[in-house]
Amino acid sequence: MAAGAPHHDLPRRQAREAAINLRQLRYFVGIAEVGNITKAAEQLNVAQPALGLQIRQLEQTLQTELLLRHSRGVVLTQAGELLLERARRILQEVEDARRDVRALAGNDQEMLTIGLTPSIMLQIGPDLLIDAKNGIPSVALSLVEELSHVLIAAMERGELNAAFAYGVDQPRPGIERTALFEEELVLIRPIADGPLPETVTLAEALSHDLVQAGERDMVQQLLKAAAEKFSLPLRIVYEAQSVPAMRALVVRGVAASVMPYGTAIEELRAGKLAMQRISDQPPKRTLYLIRPGNAPAFRQQEAVDRFFASVTEHLLESLGSLARRVGS
Repeated sequence: MAAGAPHHDLPRRQAREAAINLRQLRYFVGIAEVGNITKAAEQLNVAQPALGLQIRQLEQTLQTELLLRHSRGVVLTQAGELLLERARRILQEVEDARRDVRALAGNDQEMLTIGLTPSIMLQIGPDLLIDAKNGIPSVALSLVEELSHVLIAAMERGELNAAFAYGVDQPRPGIERTALFEEELVLIRPIADGPLPETVTLAEALSHDLVQAGERDMVQQLLKAAAEKFSLPLRIVYEAQSVPAMRALVVRGVAASVMPYGTAIEELRAGKLAMQRISDQPPKRTLYLIRPGNAPAFRQQEAVDRFFASVTEHLLESLGSLARRVGS
């Protein structure tokens, strides 16, 4: 015990030091990366009051302010910046320890956690589980479904072994990326009384009342860039972070949407929605396979790599003429 420290303060100090837990660190990293408690609560799937309580308890434990609240969200204090760096390292170390101990204990199965966007999950999600069981039986596959920017943030937190994501056109520290193919977005609209033309112009597509995901979503960013480039009006009248909610609004006939084919694949097959390709200047996005740059190899790495290649082939088959391999 330090000289002069009262003996009765020791239990209190030990309680403070033991109070930090991994959940608080994960929550703190999630808030820091999006800069907004409300958005972080949605991404972490936790109630906002509970999330705020955990952060306040963390600040009380550390006896310092970690986040500065303002009208648009939060920013990190100097102490918060330091904790963010250390928290990421701690969470990665915990994940590495879990994996290494399981391997040392002789557990034959390694966990492969892959992130997929909603459109990819709808197209081939069940097939991937079957392919993984047949192709890499020594690996337990876990699929995480989120929008691309959420998957990228999860990758940076060390929560994913790999992800198939869009919007990784610029290098990101600590992430390896491989461009797979370019995908054309389409106009999804309500069923009409008569047959619809197979294609529309970009101007015609953007003239509809549209429902799109939020401003951070890549599709909305592409539409805004296209509208600005060609001086076209853009009528986004609804925003919804929920893909099912977007589809439901289109089915009801109150809006259309520019989205990936896979996002509406079930309704298109069932005849509940109609699709039109955009003939001139169709918005496009590139799919990337992203992985942590410093991740250790799997024991069955060659089989895992073959599995990733099969994912790409499944998607290309599903998209048909809407996709083109990078470099082809």
